[in-house]
Amino acid sequence: MQGLMMADQLRVAGVIEHAAKWHSDAEIVSRLPEGGLHRYTYADAHQRSKQLANALLKIGIANGDRVATIAWNTHRHFELYYGVAGIGAVCHTINPRLFPEQLVYIINHAEDRLLFFDLTFLPLVERLAPLCPTVEKWVLMAAAKHLPVGSELPGLCSYEDLLSAESPDYEWPMFDENTACSLCYTSGTTDQPKGVLYSHRSTLLHAMAISLPDALNCSALDVIMPVVPMFHVNAWGLPYAAPLNGAKLVLPGAGMDAASLYELFESEGVTFSAGVPTIWLGLLQFMREGKHKFSTLRRTVVGGSSCPPALMLAFEEELGVTIKHAWGMTETSPLGTAGHLKTKHQSLNSADSLAVRAKQGRAVFGVDMKIVGDNGHELPHDGVAFGDLLVRGPWVVADYFRSGTPGELTADGWFRTGDVATIDLDGFMQITDRSKDVIKSGGEWISSIDLENLAVAHPAVAEAAVIGVPSAKWSERPLLIVVRRPGMDVSAEDLLAFFKGKVAKFSEPDAVEFVEQLPHTATGKLLKTQLRKDFAGYSVA
Repeated sequence: MQGLMMADQLRVAGVIEHAAKWHSDAEIVSRLPEGGLHRYTYADAHQRSKQLANALLKIGIANGDRVATIAWNTHRHFELYYGVAGIGAVCHTINPRLFPEQLVYIINHAEDRLLFFDLTFLPLVERLAPLCPTVEKWVLMAAAKHLPVGSELPGLCSYEDLLSAESPDYEWPMFDENTACSLCYTSGTTDQPKGVLYSHRSTLLHAMAISLPDALNCSALDVIMPVVPMFHVNAWGLPYAAPLNGAKLVLPGAGMDAASLYELFESEGVTFSAGVPTIWLGLLQFMREGKHKFSTLRRTVVGGSSCPPALMLAFEEELGVTIKHAWGMTETSPLGTAGHLKTKHQSLNSADSLAVRAKQGRAVFGVDMKIVGDNGHELPHDGVAFGDLLVRGPWVVADYFRSGTPGELTADGWFRTGDVATIDLDGFMQITDRSKDVIKSGGEWISSIDLENLAVAHPAVAEAAVIGVPSAKWSERPLLIVVRRPGMDVSAEDLLAFFKGKVAKFSEPDAVEFVEQLPHTATGKLLKTQLRKDFAGYSVA
C-alpha cells in the first residue's frame, strides 16, 4: 500500500518561485566585478531568471545541455543557477583558479555549449576559447558597454543584452526530480578533475538539510554572505538555502580581500557567513591590525580543510563570532557533518568544549557514515580507533560524470572519501588525515592535521604544513614546514620545543623548514603533492 500524497517533483526552480512569492522583498546585494553594488529582491531575481530561461531556449539550449560559468558571487551568477537548471539544462560552475590545462580539459570533457564569464576573467577566456571547440557562444556577464573591442570570442554578447530582449513571461516546466541540474569538477590535484553531477532532488534535499538548526541554521532572520565562491561546490548550497528560507543574501563578487569583506559585513548587517580557513586567517589579521570589531556577524561555518582550534578561539574571544566546524566534499554536495554541541556538552569547561568543537562534527540527517579498517570491517565509535571514512546518502555521488571507469563505491554502496577519521560515542567525526597524507612511522600512524593545528597555535606561526619524509630507522618522520607571521621571528628549536608534552613523543616533528608561502589547491587546501616535490630527497637522521 502506498501513501495518498501529492507526487510533486523537487525542482530547483521551485526554490526561487517560493522566495519570490513569500519573501518577495528580501534583498540580494552583490558587489559587481565591473564596480559598484547591485541591489534587488527575490521577486526581481525570479523575473530575470525567467528572462534568462527564454534566452537560453531561443539559443537552442535543451534538456541536459551543459551551460558553463566562470564567475564570482554575484546576482547574475545567482540567476544562472536558477535559469539554467529551471529549463532542465545543467549549470556547470568552473573554478577559474585551476590550471589552464585543467580548465580546457573540464570544458571539453563536459562539452559545454555556452560559457558565461565575468569581466575579471576576460583575458583568461580569450586564452581558453581557441582550445574549447564545443563552446558556441561566450557571454560577458555585464552590460554591453563593457564588451571588448575586437575580441575574437565566438558569438560574444553581453548578459544584459541577452536578458533585455526577452519577456519574463515563462512557466517553469515539470520534470523528474532526478534530472541533472548542476555540475562541479573536483580539484584534480593528483589526476584529471572528475565531474560530480547533482540532481534537482539531491540539491533540494541538501538545501533543506543544511537549513536545519544543527546544520547551518539558516532562517529569514539571517543576512547570509557566502565567502566560499559560487564556483566551489555551489557555494556549499547557500544560494539555494538562503532563498528557501527567505534570508537576505549578500554576494561579495571579486572582493575577497579582508578589507572588502569587512566593509560588506558591516554595511549590509551580515549575521552568518561561510568560507575556508585561509579567508578567516586573513580576516583575523586584518581585524587585529585595525582594531576592528563586528557589529552584526555572530557565526560562521568553516570547511574545506581543518580549522585550527586557535583560530576558533581567537574569533570567539576577540571578535565575538562563533566558528562552527563542518566537513564535506564536492562528492557530498558538500555538507556531511556540522559541529553543533549536544545538551550534555553545555557543562564542559572551555578547553574540553573546544576539543569537541574542533572535530568536524556530527552527521547531518541524510548522511550516514562509518570508519573501516584495512580489512574493510567497521571500527568502533570510541573516538580512538581510526580508519577509512565511508559515507552514503541521497546527496552523495554514485559515480563520476563520463568517468569511463567504476566509481569510488564499495560493493555494498558506500563512497570512499579518502579521509582517515575517528568517530566518538556522541557521533562526532574527526578527520585525522587524508589517507595519502597519513605519516606511518615505525608502525605508528601520525596525523599531520593534529601537528599543523598545534603549530598554528604558536603566536609567530601564520600557516603550517606537515609531510612525511624518509627516515632510515623509522621509514617516515614528520617534517614541519612553516610560514612565519609578518614581523615575527621564531627558530626551529623554539618550534620543536613547543610540541614537547602536547603530543606523544613519537608524533613530535623531527625538523622544521621555513618558507615564504605554502602552495594551495584551487579550493584553498594545502597542496601537499607540491610540498613533497619541493622537499624530495629530504631526510632526517
